[in-house]
Amino acid sequence: MIPFDFQLRTRLVQGAGQIEALGALAGELGARRALTVTDAGVLAAGHAQRGLDSLAKAGIETGLFSDVVENPTTAHVESGLKVAKRLEPELLVAIGGGSSMDCAKGINFLYSNGGQMRDYWGVGKATRPMLPMIAVPTTAGTGSETQSFALISDAETHVKMACGDKKASFRVAVLDPELTLTQPPGVTACTGIDALAHALESFVTTKSNPVSRIFSREAWRLLSGNFGSVLEHPADLEARAGMQWGAALAGIAIENSMLGATHALANPLTAEFGITHGQAIGLMLGHVIRFNAEAVAPQYEELLPEVASLNGHPGEGTGSARLAAFVERLVEQAALPRSLDSCGVSEERLPQLAEQAAQQWTGKFNPRPVGAAELLDLYRAAL
Repeated sequence: MIPFDFQLRTRLVQGAGQIEALGALAGELGARRALTVTDAGVLAAGHAQRGLDSLAKAGIETGLFSDVVENPTTAHVESGLKVAKRLEPELLVAIGGGSSMDCAKGINFLYSNGGQMRDYWGVGKATRPMLPMIAVPTTAGTGSETQSFALISDAETHVKMACGDKKASFRVAVLDPELTLTQPPGVTACTGIDALAHALESFVTTKSNPVSRIFSREAWRLLSGNFGSVLEHPADLEARAGMQWGAALAGIAIENSMLGATHALANPLTAEFGITHGQAIGLMLGHVIRFNAEAVAPQYEELLPEVASLNGHPGEGTGSARLAAFVERLVEQAALPRSLDSCGVSEERLPQLAEQAAQQWTGKFNPRPVGAAELLDLYRAAL
């Protein structure tokens, strides 16, 4: 048995309307001043205001930083840090998608420990205690609410830095599926595919273990069973709750098993071509499943019952091939791009992308070893 050290660090509060409990939850952490981190879209939807109202009702002084954008950079973290220094908060609250949650973690690193984000690139670089944080995800995808990594891009080099520290875990995650009802269809599609990839990749990484696989498997069941329903019936609150819960469980799995080649391949596509992370994941996931089958076909077979039940029949071909085909049908149903060429990626750029992908930390945990040559072949398969 693979050794592991498992500790669930985040309290999970799930249910429709639970954002109204934010103030009470913050009060339980002893905070009297809180900085809320969010983005313009969440602010316009009214979700941030509901959170601010709940905090105010509990007698908690609040400040707001709402300049978060998709794929936050070191510049956004620095801007949020200035607001934090003026407010001197005792708590950080992130209301939004993975970008808001990552930015809140980044602000916390610098406010609590000083320095620059690159100082925390890697694992366990924070030397001082960090402020408690509460996450209120408004999407169902990144799982950032249940993991200790902040993904922050360097504003100058555009390199995405994974900054992880157990002290950066959220103390509480409020999973209110009503908040996901306002997601644009494109966001629902991209975050859903990302969550599915988290469940699939974390299930087979070299660092996966008996505990992490429990969370990966349940996340896969919830996500694979509800994603199609959410795409077809966006107002289905039960399906959205299943997606949100599945994304959180996948985050717990990632925390204990890391990710693989799909994410290593996706990050350069975002950095170099501006392809949305979820789109990049959708482009590469099926190809990585087929590539990894040589090493982990029996593990993939374990995930097929959900696929068979959804399709009404077991399908043809190997288990890995059926799994890859199922994922690609979901990508198609989500109206996401199916080829690199359709996204403006030319063949001559692939060697450069492969070299960048080979430097990504997630590739080191892929169940079948990957270097620049293997990653280049995977890009070519997706062209």
